[in-house]
Amino acid sequence: MYSFSLKKLPKNTLDVNVNLSNDTVAKEYKNTFQLLLKDLSVQGFRKGKVPPGVAEKHLPKETVYQELIRTLLPKIYQEIIKKENLQPVISPKIELVKAKEGEDWQIKITIALKPLVSLGNYKELIKNVKDTHKKADIWTPGKNEKEKQEKEAKDRQSLLNEILTTLLKEVSVEISDLILEEELNRRLARLVDDVEKIGLTTESYLKSKNTTMEELKSRYKNEIEESYKIEFILSELSEKEGIKVEQSDIEKLLSSIKDETERKKARDNSYFYAMILRKQKTLDYLLGL
Repeated sequence: MYSFSLKKLPKNTLDVNVNLSNDTVAKEYKNTFQLLLKDLSVQGFRKGKVPPGVAEKHLPKETVYQELIRTLLPKIYQEIIKKENLQPVISPKIELVKAKEGEDWQIKITIALKPLVSLGNYKELIKNVKDTHKKADIWTPGKNEKEKQEKEAKDRQSLLNEILTTLLKEVSVEISDLILEEELNRRLARLVDDVEKIGLTTESYLKSKNTTMEELKSRYKNEIEESYKIEFILSELSEKEGIKVEQSDIEKLLSSIKDETERKKARDNSYFYAMILRKQKTLDYLLGL
């Protein structure tokens, strides 16, 4: 079996230190070997009928241990988050601290938890933003209907930007560094791919933009942090105000998609569209305060 202990880290991050007994590792190794044996093909033997003694020569220990780690560690992780009622935001970072044959294993699982959001008196904040925005708005007579609609849409977006900027500044929410690092690495990997596609090196690209890798990382990290903060703030607001998406909302959106193939794809991803609709409802709620 295994035992574990929890260690709270800053910014809603948690370390789970797992001790996996040697007996458990040995048992899992044996089970994993048997499973791999079922799919093993060796000349002179039918698939799945290779004798264990022969199979050991064709199944290196490293292969068995890699499969053991691939299947066992996620299982342990799922058991722990269920038992401790944890709310991870992204996939964990799993590190084998100690994994010697014939000894207990030590595993460290770092988890980014759902941030705690302190909204404070957000309604008063938004009211002040709207009051200031109204004072700054200057009505211009003589506009036709199209110009009026364009001005209203522009004004609405401007007000929304001011509200979100204020919430970012005033609402307390700490994002785990694990989340920021994962998204940063994803962005950098995508950048490298895009740069290589146009025949440049990363160094030449950075030089053409008159920036350095450290400056680029810093800018990306700030953008990522602001983006995630907004998402978590809006999520907390929708929970607090009971903003929900009904099935009728989903159906209305789906019915607006004329292409049948695209509509089917959208239906298969209805959870994603529900998230978008809930976010839009929350933004509309903020504008209507």
